[in-house]
Amino acid sequence: MLGFFSKQPVHPLADPKEAKIILGEIVTREPLLAVEDASAWLESVAADTTFKPLQRLDLALRLDEAAVAQARRLARDYPSLSDQSRAMESRQWGIGRGYWQLLVSAYLDCLARLKAGEKEAEAMRPQLGVLYGRLIGALAARLKWDQFRYGPVDPEFWLNLGGTYLTAFDAKLDRKPLQLYTGAPETTIEAEYLKVLVFQATSMDKLKPLQIEIAEHLVAHFLPHFSLIRELRPENVYWVDAAKPVPPTRLAKLPEVSPTLRFFNGTQALEAVNETAEQIAKDRRVPPNINLGAQYDADTVLPVLRHLAMYWAPKPPMRNTNRRRIASPLKVVNGMTGVHRRLSGYGSDTEGVESWIVDDVSLGGLGAHATLSRAGWLRIGALVAVQPDGGDNWLIGVVRRYVRTGANDHSIGIETISKAPRAVLADAGGLLTEALLLDVPEVGEYARMALPHNTIEEGVALLFKVDEKNARLHPRETIATGPDFVVANFFVQSYS
Repeated sequence: MLGFFSKQPVHPLADPKEAKIILGEIVTREPLLAVEDASAWLESVAADTTFKPLQRLDLALRLDEAAVAQARRLARDYPSLSDQSRAMESRQWGIGRGYWQLLVSAYLDCLARLKAGEKEAEAMRPQLGVLYGRLIGALAARLKWDQFRYGPVDPEFWLNLGGTYLTAFDAKLDRKPLQLYTGAPETTIEAEYLKVLVFQATSMDKLKPLQIEIAEHLVAHFLPHFSLIRELRPENVYWVDAAKPVPPTRLAKLPEVSPTLRFFNGTQALEAVNETAEQIAKDRRVPPNINLGAQYDADTVLPVLRHLAMYWAPKPPMRNTNRRRIASPLKVVNGMTGVHRRLSGYGSDTEGVESWIVDDVSLGGLGAHATLSRAGWLRIGALVAVQPDGGDNWLIGVVRRYVRTGANDHSIGIETISKAPRAVLADAGGLLTEALLLDVPEVGEYARMALPHNTIEEGVALLFKVDEKNARLHPRETIATGPDFVVANFFVQSYS
């Protein structure tokens, strides 16, 4: 479309009729396509120099409003892709995170124009409350996508988040009630900021993507039990300096005094979490007043509630055993199939083996870091076999903590589940099944075994040979599950 006496095309969103059609299409499209479309329009508005500041803000707000439901659905559906196509998962992550980053950039651009005193930017001032709230919400959504892949979270994120809150605080807008989206409940800028702080303080690096999604909704549900205060009090658990590029931190020692310091604690929330967990465990369902964005069974939600209780408690989670700092090479093999193949002695010495560095060890596991250009398999709950430098046996563990500390740098915590595993080929009612024996069998006792998904049948015993002895084990309860394996208890009927 061309304007009269102008060779420069008029942007489609500058035409009210076309804008209405475009925004209406975003609302009705499938989540992935809707978010792609909204992203493309945000990019085109940013590149168009003809828009005035107020127009830019208005279009960013309207695109945000049109796409918000679909963008949230995209995040809700993302965890289900983690066990499917890596290419599909990567594409959805890139689109989901990319959309919120574009929205963050659009809102920051509006604020920058106002701060610079750009002509006609003052017209945005009546909408600053909504702008601050939407910006913090967009930053929060981007943080969740970053946490889906366990970081890294750049320091600039915390500067933008804290800076937005402080600007609203200075303008006395931080506690003013506002409605960020049509039909949404009233909130405040302070509440939205506090929600991000609590989310970050809840150690998402120990949760799976689905649990992160559930945790975000639970944080919102229990948020009224938190308060953000400026004074240092005995009950404070976390602190943050909103003017510095750092995340919220447990109050282990007094921080440097500053007018931008803020404190919060989860003591009251802890009581509510424990009561809710007891109710869910008793009723075997999630109460209807808790909005988790989707329906989840009790066994899916309860571990997340226990995680919240652990990290909102006045005292931080403590290790059961002491940790010893070292720096030593570590061989790593991942996945049920890869671990079984390695323990069976198949392949070369280097096939499927990655080299990591151990940072610390304890009786229960180890911490390590790795430089990996491709780490698609690495996730919370992944099965690994590890061999310390100089050792001749492999240990089996499960990834319990995972943080991306850089583009290709990863920090990993592994819980050891077996120090003397054996790879066996078991007969399960005539079907040969690869299995890992985690304990030494003793007749009349229980032994743990790890097997691929859907290979355990009730009443069907496993028969296998190990150390020239024939073993017959009967399946009992499942202990744990992972991306490609299940760990269960087996009753040892015979071993001779």
